[in-house]
Order: sequence, then structure tokens, then C-alpha cells
Amino acid sequence: MSSHYESSYREPLILGNKSYHDITEDIARPIEGKANKNWYIAFYIALAAMLWGFGCIFYTVGTGIGVWGLSKNIGWAWDITNFVWWVGIGHAGTLISAVLLLFRQKWRMAINRSAEAMTIFAVFQAGLFPIIHMGRPWNGYWVLPIPNQFGSLWVNFNSPLLWDVFAISTYLSVSLVFWWTGLLPDFATIRDRAVKPFQKKIYALLSFGWSGRAKDWQRFEEVSLVLAGLATPLVLSVHTIVSMDFATSVNPGWHSTIFPPYFVAGAIFSGFAMVQTLLGVMRKVTNMEEYITRLHVEYMNIVIILTGGIVAVAYATEFFIAWYTGSPYENYTYLSFGAEAGAYGWAFWSLMIFNIMIPQFLWIKKVRRSFIWSFLISIAINIGMWFERFDIIAIVLSKGQLPSTWWRFEPTFVDVGIFIGTIGFFFVLFLLYARTFPVIPTAEVKTILKSSGENFKKLRDENNEH
Repeated sequence: MSSHYESSYREPLILGNKSYHDITEDIARPIEGKANKNWYIAFYIALAAMLWGFGCIFYTVGTGIGVWGLSKNIGWAWDITNFVWWVGIGHAGTLISAVLLLFRQKWRMAINRSAEAMTIFAVFQAGLFPIIHMGRPWNGYWVLPIPNQFGSLWVNFNSPLLWDVFAISTYLSVSLVFWWTGLLPDFATIRDRAVKPFQKKIYALLSFGWSGRAKDWQRFEEVSLVLAGLATPLVLSVHTIVSMDFATSVNPGWHSTIFPPYFVAGAIFSGFAMVQTLLGVMRKVTNMEEYITRLHVEYMNIVIILTGGIVAVAYATEFFIAWYTGSPYENYTYLSFGAEAGAYGWAFWSLMIFNIMIPQFLWIKKVRRSFIWSFLISIAINIGMWFERFDIIAIVLSKGQLPSTWWRFEPTFVDVGIFIGTIGFFFVLFLLYARTFPVIPTAEVKTILKSSGENFKKLRDENNEH
């Protein structure tokens, strides 16, 4: 037999006795049929959280930023924590898909669409926070490099906050094109299967006239590779620039050259964890248990162990530097003896437990291959990564050079409400997407059916055709 077949000793990536037609039917079912009970439960919980968050946003805009727990010393805390957390989650999605495409990994097929969608929706959430923080969201366009109504008042190009605007908008546009390009063949499949004229028209528009000719596929492959090649270095640049919001300041604990690679590693760590969370949700709400297998979950967990190790080394380096400098100012940075035993000790230890200790359970094969444990550990990692950002901001700003400026940040119900609202908004978008867009790339899954399908592996074993 030809040499491109996978080893029969590898586990199948597609379970069940599937034919090409079955794959089309399974992936189109969530779009064409009715949603299951799990989808409705998840959607209503997410919708309630989103509406609560929107209420807190309207209250903030109507009353003023004073409803947050900020002070003169801590001028940004909860909001910028959430901003960096969401940007970090967003970054990994396109990176996962692009890198696995460049390395031609077959297990990419079941997870890439969710990862790319996660990027788009997470960057939307991140973008909300700087706009709300302005206090006057209607002047949000002031962050763009365009002359405003006061004449030639331009943005400050020396500010890393402006670099964020450029970096994130570039990354969002490339990610959006990469995601949409991958969806074109599937939109055309739904268009050709559609019975209702309105649905047919919508999917005809979305598919951009895809006809399935060899030329279409050739261009599709070329564009996907170019975009994957573009997106990979973009991920590194974007979170590097987010880290410069802190690293270009003179605050002890922020003014650090380790921040750019450290932030990139943390972003990939939290992003993989969020993809793992989403796969756990999506398996149940779209009945894709036969396409998202234990093998996919195990491969994801192996990458989480690797990136978690990089983050742990970065933590150890930061802790060592805070001690080795002997500076009293460095001893109240977010990773130091001062933080460990200080007023924010609870946040420091939350970071250590959720990010360093809990992921170590993934070394155990039973845990690494378990859907439930993987889901719970991925949520723990996301909590830990949120605490990391909170520690960096709240602990460093709470103790400045002047004791008279010391302040302890405590969030208000509005701070908490807006954050929970963005989590709800993210899942509302994701669940609606799972009902209107194909969540697994049909054509790509079909290409691996004869090498990674359970039925074909059995037939090859029975006939000794290796």
C-alpha cells in the first residue's frame, strides 16, 4: 500500500464506522437541525452572564469610572488585567491552527476551527476594556492615528498603548481572513444542501462563489499557507507589544527584559487551556464526540505541559531577580517574598497553585486522557493566568516609592460584573457560531479518513495491508 498511510498502531482520529457522506451529515447537523438540550442550558447561562455584564457597563458609562475600585495610585487594575487575559487567550487560537498547519499535523483537523473562532471572539472582549476605561467610549476613535475634530491633535506614537492598537487590529484582521478562508468550502457545502431559499442566499454570499474546481482548491491551499506563515510571527509580535505596556515603564517589577518572551509563553499556555475548555463544551453541545477524541485531548495536554514548564521557569527567574537585587522596591513586586507574605498573598498563592501545581497532574496518563479532568484542569489554568495578570498589576502598583501613596486595590461589584459579562458574551458568540458555522472543517477531515478513521484502520489490520 502507499506510504502515506498512518501506522495502524496509532489511535484513530475519527471514531465509528464513518463514510464520506456520514462526515458531511454529522458536521451539517448542528446547523440544519435543532439544538440539543446541552446547547440551550449553556446558552441561557452565558446569556444571563452577558446581560449582567452589559448592565454594569451601562452603569459605568452613565455614572463614571469612580464606580470601579481604582484610586490615584492604582489607575488601572481589574480592567487592564482582563484586557491582557483576553488578548493572551486570543493569541493562541490562530497560532495553534497556523503552526499545526505548517507542520502538517493531522490532529489539527478537529480543533483548528474552534481555536480560530476563539481568537476572534476573545479579541472582541479584550477590545471592550480600553474603550470602557476611557470613561467616554464615544471618543474611542481618538486612539486611532487620525486627526480629530480639534484640528491637528494626534495620538502619542511613543505610547505602548498606541502600539497595542496597531498590533491587535493587524492581528485581528489577519486572523479573521485566515478563519474565513478556511470556512469557504464548508459554507459552499451548506449552501448546496440548503432547502430554504433565504438560507441558500446567505450561505451563497458567505462562500464567495466557491465552486469546488481544482483551481479553487489550489488557491485555497496557497492562501492558507501564506496566512499561516504571516500569523505565526504576528502572534509573537502582538503579545510582545502587550508586555511593553509594562516593560517600558520605570516601575520595579515591570521594568524587565524578560516580559516579552514571558508574556508570549503565558499567552500560548492560557490559549491552549481555553481551547481545551471549548472542546469540552463543543463535544457536548454539537454531538462531535466521534471527531474530538481522547487522542486530541491528550495531544493538547502535552503542549500545555510544555508551555506550562516555560512559564514556571519564567516565574522562578522573576522570583530569583527580586531576591538577588537586594532592592527593597523589588521585594514588593508580584513574584517576591514581599508578595508571598503580603496583603496580596492569597493572589500570589492562587497563581502558584493554579498555574504550577495543578497542571503537574497532566503527567499522569489517566488524567491526561480524561475528558473531565482535562476540562477541569484547563479551567484551573485560566483562573491561574488571570491571577498572574492581576498580581503583575495590583501588587506592583499598590506599593510605590512613597509610603503615603500606598493603596490596596479592592474590586467593586461593577468590576466583577463587567468581567463575568465578557465571559458570558464570549460563550454566547461561541455557541451561536456553533449553530450557524461548521465547527469542524468537512473537507479536511475527509482527507484523513482513510489514514486515521477507525473503520479503515480495522480493515487494514484484518487484511494485513500496511
